[in-house]
Amino acid sequence: MDEDLWSVRNVAEYAYCPRLFYLMHVEGIFVPSPDTEKGVSIHHRVDKPSVFMGEKEVTEDHDRPKVIRRMALSSERLGITATLDLAEISGNDVVPIEYRKGKAKRIHHGREGKADSEDDVRKENLEAWPTDNVQVGLQSILLEEYGYTVREAVIYYAEEKLRLKIAVNDKLKEEALQILKAAKECAKGPRPLPLLNDPRCLRCSLQPVCLPDEVNYQKATKQGENGFSPRKIWPPRSEGIHVVAQQDGLKISISGSELIISNKDGEKIRHTPLVNVESLSLLGRVQITTQAICSLAERNIPIAFLSSGGRLITIIDPMDTVSADIRRAQVRIFDNPDKCLYFAKAIVSAKLANQRALLMRNYKTLPKKVSRIMADEIKRVKESHTIEEVRGHEGMAASLYFGNFHGMLKGPFAEEFRQNGRRRRPPPDPVNACLSIAYSILTSECIAALRIAGLEPSIGGYHVTRPGRPALALDLMEPFRPLIADSITITCFNKGELKKGHFHQTSEGCNLTSTGRRSFFEAYHRRMNTEVTHHFFKYRLSYRRMIILHARMLVAWMMGEIEDLSFLTTR
Repeated sequence: MDEDLWSVRNVAEYAYCPRLFYLMHVEGIFVPSPDTEKGVSIHHRVDKPSVFMGEKEVTEDHDRPKVIRRMALSSERLGITATLDLAEISGNDVVPIEYRKGKAKRIHHGREGKADSEDDVRKENLEAWPTDNVQVGLQSILLEEYGYTVREAVIYYAEEKLRLKIAVNDKLKEEALQILKAAKECAKGPRPLPLLNDPRCLRCSLQPVCLPDEVNYQKATKQGENGFSPRKIWPPRSEGIHVVAQQDGLKISISGSELIISNKDGEKIRHTPLVNVESLSLLGRVQITTQAICSLAERNIPIAFLSSGGRLITIIDPMDTVSADIRRAQVRIFDNPDKCLYFAKAIVSAKLANQRALLMRNYKTLPKKVSRIMADEIKRVKESHTIEEVRGHEGMAASLYFGNFHGMLKGPFAEEFRQNGRRRRPPPDPVNACLSIAYSILTSECIAALRIAGLEPSIGGYHVTRPGRPALALDLMEPFRPLIADSITITCFNKGELKKGHFHQTSEGCNLTSTGRRSFFEAYHRRMNTEVTHHFFKYRLSYRRMIILHARMLVAWMMGEIEDLSFLTTR
């Protein structure tokens, strides 16, 4: 790590899980959860620092110890720093006190776990958690460097209102120093492997980042072991709100902790709590205040700017998820021709498999020859020896796919698309216009997913990298194009959600009207929130979470934790 001084609290995480320590305090990844929010609430009062001018924080009773909040300590010798929640000082003796939201560790009848009943829980059956021992052990060493004497420490477990005393002795301090040494060695890399089938993963907010079962399952499958299957332990959550503002003249602002949307006359037409917002997309002539941009950035909420026709222009995205280790691994991987070829074959074969499945599902009279040729192209992609070969087979399959796309549509739109084929700049007909805006908004989703995973969207392995092009986002999007963008387009036209009146012809081609965009985005959000079963892991996630999962799996592959990539395919 680049920091000169290490936080004692950060070091203590190593005793809980080395991989968690590495993700949080080397790569800088943090995901809030109900547990962390509760912890912040518990510390709200105690975290108020003591003031020695104008306010007396110590007791007047000289028979009682002085109480100091947020006492800051550091040691250049050890390279650590600490901030004590509370310190009780009696002369030269100090008792450091740390607050915890949960309960103490139970030791009952020689085993860990819950007691048979509350009556069985006695103080001699309780002890501090390893991370708490490490923290107070290092704090005690720091206090002794400042000339204090520390004989005991206290951990206050708020859930059971318990003050648990810990004897500060040479053994406690020696174990804490060993953890400090091990944590510093761990930080030099590589990233530690995840825990195997460990119950601690169930409540960990970083589980969707760490992917313990997914990584271990892939490794076990590669080695021919079938002893376990991945648990669906992604922390349960409701889908957040993905706000799309697309009416000309709208203005986005912030009031307190709410996102405010006003019309061109300044009237508030919608307000949404920021805590529920996951992304914001602005189409066309929509304004946003600098205060709103800053508030969204502080909460890691990306903002996508698109043209009125749906072309992605830029994304404002927070930089707090940037990890130098992941970026270095990304560059090394995509500088390796063999790795790039493997990556290209994985994403293109998955894309073609999904295109073939979509045709077979929706084109009732699809010629068998088309299905057979698509299957042959998938096989040839997997057998390719260069990326140019992969691109050639993808092009052949794309020509066949879009040449038969009209067979999945109903009504006059089908014939119009059959005559025009797939054309982007400008889109000449409603189907092409819908496909273009669907691909643009899906690109922004993939950029956001890559940012969340700590990857750089502009450095890809299949699409050619050039200025202003999110090559890796286009790579990640390939398997999802037919599953999301193409499927939405087919559904919107076949169910009558998009009609002739939802489009208008301009010099820039065929574009959706304001009403048409509203209908499109309603269908888009329905699709993104639809849950689908992963063919390899066998659990269900929404399409939006599935994109994030694959971005995370890309990181695991780049960091050498897994050897194979398994992109989502459907039947």
